[in-house]
Amino acid sequence: MAVTSKTQTLQVTDTEYSADAVEWCPVDDWNTILACGTYQLKKPDSDHGEEKSDDPHMRLGRLYLYNYDPHQLFSPVSELQRIETAAILDMKWCHIPLSEHPVLGIANAKGALELYKLQGSGESCQVEPVHSIDVGDDCLALSLDWSTGKRESSPIKIICSDSKGRLSLVQVEGSSPSLDIQCQWGAHGFEAWIAAFNYWNSTMVFSGGDDCLLRGWDTRSTPDHPIFTSKRHSMGVCSIQSHPLRENVLATGSYDEHVLIWDLRQMKQPVSDTHVQGGVWRLKWHPTESALLLAACMHSGFHILDTASDGSPIASSYVLHNSLAYGADWSTLSLSYSPASPEPASLQANESDATGSDGAAPNLDQPMQNLKIFYESPTDSFDVIFEDERGKYLPESDPVKDLNNKALPEKSKYGPANASLVATCSFYDHVLHVWRWRWQRTQSGE
Repeated sequence: MAVTSKTQTLQVTDTEYSADAVEWCPVDDWNTILACGTYQLKKPDSDHGEEKSDDPHMRLGRLYLYNYDPHQLFSPVSELQRIETAAILDMKWCHIPLSEHPVLGIANAKGALELYKLQGSGESCQVEPVHSIDVGDDCLALSLDWSTGKRESSPIKIICSDSKGRLSLVQVEGSSPSLDIQCQWGAHGFEAWIAAFNYWNSTMVFSGGDDCLLRGWDTRSTPDHPIFTSKRHSMGVCSIQSHPLRENVLATGSYDEHVLIWDLRQMKQPVSDTHVQGGVWRLKWHPTESALLLAACMHSGFHILDTASDGSPIASSYVLHNSLAYGADWSTLSLSYSPASPEPASLQANESDATGSDGAAPNLDQPMQNLKIFYESPTDSFDVIFEDERGKYLPESDPVKDLNNKALPEKSKYGPANASLVATCSFYDHVLHVWRWRWQRTQSGE
């Protein structure tokens, strides 16, 4: 089986600070909400304009909140809120609402685990801080994961890793909610880059460190020794995610540029090994398609892996970022796609309104006239203008094409056309991309 696909950029946003984390809210009725976290290293000021070698750098951060409006053809993502914070290393939404509100967890450079509660709906959404707890002195909180990956409610816990190589198991309590560290232990000799729950058995957690080790832990008692230790990765392990749809399946990634898929019942060797040409900072399983895995691969952009493929596992690549690919996430929002509809423009409109004179969303079945599309790269690497010879732009009406410029066939041997909404961000060029991935899978027996 194989996947034929096309990526389509919807919007590019300058985050000003270096962007390293993006997370779509997974809670129903709030799944148009997107959070983006940033990390900016600021040199200390001096009296004479020269940096002192013994002065510590400041780690600044900013939390952005956006809303995606599927009815807006152009510039569908609008900023709702920005909050100045400590530098953000990782963040994740709880998969279920707490006291009827989505809650965002943040791991920051001050060694704190913070909770933010989302209130309102749509364009009126805002987050507010509700609780914070320090996981240690003189450390950075590097990652976190919620125990709610299978949408189960009790007990709710967070696992957090830090730059001292420790893991902290945190209980989430009350309606506020509040945080309480249940236990903390040394897991790695260097930075513990990543920690994650086994979503099918939340008493088990996984960790990866700069010591190149992948480890599993049983948290029913104070973890003195790991359940297993794998040395299969040759460099620091920096991404782990348990599969929320398939039991005993685990994905890991490393600075060694390899994505490994594991069967937890047999951890001596991985089930598969894919070289993605870049250090794997984040991995995200698709929320409904169990074979699809999104990977943020630092120097080689973003890749979508089809773990069910009998050919190349890389089904698609998104390489429009011009810096380190760090943050990536799938939206749980359902995107409808009709092959008979014209292709909407993949780039932002410049000083144009995507609504009609009556404020209604445009009819995508009708061509739009007198519209000029201008895309300016945030890093000045390329500029693109789309217009016809009269200065008028018409939306594309060609069949959907994959990366090899082949039309997506509509024959019965192919499965239905699917569309997923994706957000990605990159570091030094400080940009957030929101894009759509359209794909079809060939049916068995082709």
